[in-house]
Amino acid sequence: MVKQEFLTIDGIPVAIEGEKNILELIRKVGIKLPTFCYHSELSIYGACRMCMVETPRGMEAACSTPPKAGMDIRTNTERLRKYRKMILELLLANHCRDCTTCGNNGSCKLQDLAMRFGIDRVRFPNTAAEPKLDESSVSIVRDQNKCILCGDCVRMCNEVQNVGAIDFAHRGAKMTISTAFEVPIAESPCVGCGQCAAVCPTGAIVVKNDTAKVWALLDDPDVKVTAQIAPAVRVGLGKEMGMAPGENAIGKLVAALKHMGFDEVYDTSTGADLTVLEESNELLRRLEEGEHDWPLFTSCCPAWVQFCEKNYPELMGNVSTCKSPMEMFAAVIRENNRTAGRRKAVHVAIMPCTAKKFEAARSEFCSEEGQDVEYVLTTQELIRMVKESGVVFSELVPEAVDMPFAYKTGAGVIFGVTGGVTEAVLRRLASDKSATALKTLAFQGVRGLEGVKETTVPYGERNLRIAIVSGLGNASALIERIRGGEHYDFVEVMACPNGCISGGGQPFAHAEEQAERSEGLYKADQVSRIKRSEENPLMMELYGGLLKGKVHELLHVEYPLAKGVE
Repeated sequence: MVKQEFLTIDGIPVAIEGEKNILELIRKVGIKLPTFCYHSELSIYGACRMCMVETPRGMEAACSTPPKAGMDIRTNTERLRKYRKMILELLLANHCRDCTTCGNNGSCKLQDLAMRFGIDRVRFPNTAAEPKLDESSVSIVRDQNKCILCGDCVRMCNEVQNVGAIDFAHRGAKMTISTAFEVPIAESPCVGCGQCAAVCPTGAIVVKNDTAKVWALLDDPDVKVTAQIAPAVRVGLGKEMGMAPGENAIGKLVAALKHMGFDEVYDTSTGADLTVLEESNELLRRLEEGEHDWPLFTSCCPAWVQFCEKNYPELMGNVSTCKSPMEMFAAVIRENNRTAGRRKAVHVAIMPCTAKKFEAARSEFCSEEGQDVEYVLTTQELIRMVKESGVVFSELVPEAVDMPFAYKTGAGVIFGVTGGVTEAVLRRLASDKSATALKTLAFQGVRGLEGVKETTVPYGERNLRIAIVSGLGNASALIERIRGGEHYDFVEVMACPNGCISGGGQPFAHAEEQAERSEGLYKADQVSRIKRSEENPLMMELYGGLLKGKVHELLHVEYPLAKGVE
């Protein structure tokens, strides 16, 4: 029998059960120790020193100190409170104090901790420089003068995403976080995934705000404004709007958008059904052609597509030619408006993803009339608009999406979580369409929030080898394995860890809430009357009508590098 080891935290005995550091044990007993630079998904940095605790050996950083049996830890002494207030005052002395107009107002960790520790004045002169904005990206905005050098964005960009767009530059008091040679972020390797903004505790990196432009459209009586809502959005905003984390809020979302002035509201899950049909057809064609050196990579995620273009251009010919669900659906809506001869129409996509702003602006998704998606609003921007409108979201009566595109399936809804695209495609390819086979598919390794999942499924006389990755660092590692000789037929890639549920445009969530969002989408699938994309009656109607003779034009895209153009 192994003897259980204990330590004490503020006089409370706590069992050591494999925790990596004291901080994990402190949180386990319900103490919310302040931190800036600690994220369990990232490496230990230990820079902010807010999580200092007292032990018999003196003051130690809880995030970087491993637990040992018999330790006596104090988290809330007079010395520690004084120490933390001093850190906060020094940070605020070198920080922009325009909190009310900051894009992170209300969700800023520095602001939150200043209030928690009662910082009602700063004894030191304000040395903050004038705002230094980098607005070159269509996805994010950077303000170096709001940076507290916690390093969260650097570690996310380099360790998890393997993008390397930003890093520490210079030394001492001149230290900053910068791109290489201080070029604008749009000229760096940045792919617009927004994960840096997701972990930034202040307003140093925020999602680009397009709400004012959309409000102007909604106020124009001569413009018809339509919207589509991505699957992950419905489970990403509930906590911010007075609902349970992960709760499916699609009906209230539709009602809120109608109240704000949108003429028609649709569900991007319908576009996802189109993607399932086209992507599964593309996979089948490749299988009929025989063995390929590389698998078919999914194309739903614009940050992944851009990452591939910048880092693995030779693989672009193996990225699916399918447009993303957002762009497929937008093309269908535009074509429907054109054939109906309707008044000027503008389409807005509400997405969990900052990279969708870049995707919408790409020339490949523009026609003579302009962009198929004129504006992309992230979940964060939508929350801001709902609050500005005065709508009490939790009290709204749910409404249904509009015709003629109201039909959707559970297969389209689960696109918002890692593995959802693969599961939807496998539902289409499966020869056994029974309810039992459908449930069995969920247990074949496609579900779960692991960064890398692999499964093998039978198809005809062969087995399909499939990989599912989320996080671009995991994608890079898988590509190297394929280069080393491993074979796959199909690979799903989502740039954001765990998929769109934790996209850069979503309100930040820790692992527990991400799991609740995932469960929310699977519950929506469970209550869907139609669970396979090919059984959606709207698909049959579209292919026999609006899409007839225009499938490739409206639903597929050719990226320059896929055609060998440098």
